[in-house]
Amino acid sequence: MASTYQSFNLRTTPEKFYIEACDDGSEDVLAIDRVSTEMTLTAEHTATITQLCVIFISTPLCVLGMYVVVITKKKKVGDLLGHAVWKALDFDIISYKKTILHLTDNQMQDNKTFLSMINNVLHTDGFYFATDYDLTHTLQRLANTSPEFQEMSLLERADQRFVWNGHLLREFIAQPELHRFVFPVVHGFITMKSSCINGKVFEWSIISRRSCFRAGVRYYVRGIDSEGHPANYVETEQIVQFNSAKASFVQTRGSIPFYWSQRPNLKYKPKPQINKTVNHLDGFQRHFDSQIILYGRQVILNLINQKGSEKPLELAFDKMVTNLGNGMIKYIAFDFHKECSRMRWHRLQILLDMVAEMQDEFGYFLVDADGKVLLNQEGVFRSNCMDCLDRTNVIQSMLAQRSLQSQLRRMGVLHTGQQIEEQSDFVKMYKNAWADNADACAKQYAGTGALKTDFTRTGKRTQWGLLMDGWNSMIRYYKNNFSDGFRQDSIDLFLGNYAVDEAVWTTPLHDPKDWKFLTLPIVMVVAFSMCIICLLMAGDTWTETLAYVLFWGSASVVTGGLILFNGLDFVDAPRLVQKEKLD
Repeated sequence: MASTYQSFNLRTTPEKFYIEACDDGSEDVLAIDRVSTEMTLTAEHTATITQLCVIFISTPLCVLGMYVVVITKKKKVGDLLGHAVWKALDFDIISYKKTILHLTDNQMQDNKTFLSMINNVLHTDGFYFATDYDLTHTLQRLANTSPEFQEMSLLERADQRFVWNGHLLREFIAQPELHRFVFPVVHGFITMKSSCINGKVFEWSIISRRSCFRAGVRYYVRGIDSEGHPANYVETEQIVQFNSAKASFVQTRGSIPFYWSQRPNLKYKPKPQINKTVNHLDGFQRHFDSQIILYGRQVILNLINQKGSEKPLELAFDKMVTNLGNGMIKYIAFDFHKECSRMRWHRLQILLDMVAEMQDEFGYFLVDADGKVLLNQEGVFRSNCMDCLDRTNVIQSMLAQRSLQSQLRRMGVLHTGQQIEEQSDFVKMYKNAWADNADACAKQYAGTGALKTDFTRTGKRTQWGLLMDGWNSMIRYYKNNFSDGFRQDSIDLFLGNYAVDEAVWTTPLHDPKDWKFLTLPIVMVVAFSMCIICLLMAGDTWTETLAYVLFWGSASVVTGGLILFNGLDFVDAPRLVQKEKLD
């Protein structure tokens, strides 16, 4: 495999950017023309270093044109199979253009907004990279590749589902000589730990890869697209290393894979809507066909409620699996909230017992110290709840722990019959790592840390955990209704779902609000304030006071009702994408 350079110096002149590889013995320099945007290898150098950059990513579009994006700060996460894995911490965005004086005031404001969108994505925690290892593939996929694949550059061989800077690197694809200057960046969560059980030291890792296909935020991206890509799709791999032997266990999560939506409308929990005008089975089949090719047999763990507003989704999911009639797919519905109500969390064991035989049949990927493949994982659990976050992560962590116990016994770390739960120090570290994974995935999709992480961390539900869940739920409500439109636009701009055209002088950012947007909230605030004032400053008689309170109270209630009725007009909706994309 052709590794990439590890670090660079960025030198600028009025005409060009020069990106110099800093690896020992390297003299390669990538020159980028700031006018024509042409990229070439050159031996040309310039004297002035205007910025030191850790690594070069590439160029998104804003009103001002092309930009160079660089990682200016990184932190080592650990070593995976002897390869350093890094987390990007800080970035810089540098324009090709030397001045903005040619822009109008509106264009300058739009350019500032687009740049803030790019920054919003870049500073969403969870970007990782390696310069000499392919983070986009599981151990099993890497072990089952051709010699030609092994010779490809990281950019060529990467699984495009998980390359979050793929759109930014589009100009590099056709120039193989430049591939050593760029590498895939994945988004999600990676942790690497070293532990000791029975005097035997082993390394273990959790890698969650978030798909860039149908990426977005909680309520604005649900279901699947026409290609079968589901919202909030994450592939999570647990890796164990001991005495040069390696084991891997893979699970997936993703939104319920047919066409449905749940647009925010100021209500705490908007009602899900199943699209009644499209053929769901086509996209449904595309999704599972691709999953079977990639992972083998599929066991669907549908954790949503089987009553209330979620019930139609469960019934539709079950019906579609039945209609598809694919023997490689097994559907299991488990009403998480019903089973675990009144703090009965021990009932999760019912689900684990239900799938234990299937998990043993799937197995896991195992390679001995000599590099010989002993086992392949022959299927995956595809878990989902409504958001594929809180309930999903609880179940995934329990399945992963069961697999880990089997792996450690096979490797000789645990004695035959020894339970992993007996290793209290290790279990505490292990559960915290899975809770951290839950928080990372939740922040990227829903805007807050995960719910129910007290159970993931400690194995039991606590009153403090319930309070924190309430707090996170309130934060989610605010973000989902009043800031997620901007976050969705940011993701679509970053991934190339929306492209800024320099030749077009107008953008969708200037979408005037309806009169109701300002008028009704002002009326409600005034009416509510007058109601409070009337209570505090009573009139001459109680009947007079009551009349004023009833009048202003009724005005505030009626206005609040009108706002809720027109909720879609008051939420922060995306502006850069077509409506059909959101549906």
